[in-house]
Amino acid sequence: MATQITLHYCTGCNWLLRSAWMAQELLTTFDGMIDELILKPGTGGIFEVWVNDTRIWDRKSMGGFPEIKHLKQLVRDRIAPEHSLGHSDSKQ
Repeated sequence: MATQITLHYCTGCNWLLRSAWMAQELLTTFDGMIDELILKPGTGGIFEVWVNDTRIWDRKSMGGFPEIKHLKQLVRDRIAPEHSLGHSDSKQ
């Protein structure tokens, strides 16, 4: 199955740079595992992260933006649970 990640961000809030940085981090961390990464502009304070058809982050309901370490863990758990994140991995 192809992996698609969508970062849906608010243009009115000027969150493009934050979204682009997160996209870069995800593309670097999951090199060769992401088939498509979409930056989707929106309005109304939206910031959501989708992996395929599953929303894994919503700024409004989850209280802000994810730390990049946590976002990488959420994406990894969806697309490659066996993939090590090195120093960013959760301590279990």
